[in-house]
Amino acid sequence: MIININFLLTLVTFYFVMYVTPGPNNAMVLASGLKFGFLRTIPVILGITLGHILQLILVCLGLGKIFQIYPEIQFLLKLICAGYMSYLGYKIIGSFGKFEIGTSKPIKFHNAALFQIVNPKAWSISSMAASGFIINEIHLIASILVIALVALIVCPLSISPWAIFGSAIRKFVRGPRLKIVIEYFLASLLLFTAVLILLQN
Repeated sequence: MIININFLLTLVTFYFVMYVTPGPNNAMVLASGLKFGFLRTIPVILGITLGHILQLILVCLGLGKIFQIYPEIQFLLKLICAGYMSYLGYKIIGSFGKFEIGTSKPIKFHNAALFQIVNPKAWSISSMAASGFIINEIHLIASILVIALVALIVCPLSISPWAIFGSAIRKFVRGPRLKIVIEYFLASLLLFTAVLILLQN
């Protein structure tokens, strides 16, 4: 299978736009970067990336057709994802004092990877990648490997700015009043994300 530069540029652009734009993953990474700093958020970023790649492979091998046959499954995933986003928002309230004394812990690698199972945006990205960039069935495995390799490189680069931004403003979060404002802002952001998830067609 011969891959031209235009195909790769299009694929890279697709993944960059899909993962740099707001969504459940970025809201989670922003909150983690703000609470724990960039370095402690790296496992979250890697978990999201590898979770997506596994999801992509499954979709490319035919799992995505299940959602076409049983659309109620996708609606159930939306409910679970929205519920989890709301739960994270609830947990953020009152948590900014905890990381200073070490009682709060960042999301673990495997939790971030497993979250992709209920992330409707991640399923949409995987489905679009499978339908738009699989060259043909003859080169199925080669196409999957190319898409997965691009995702492995581009996804963490696209998600990281959210963690970097959160980490950069972390040092300015001083004083109880400002902490409360930031907590409620992040909680509202996560709740807003949950609502958007439910409103998606």
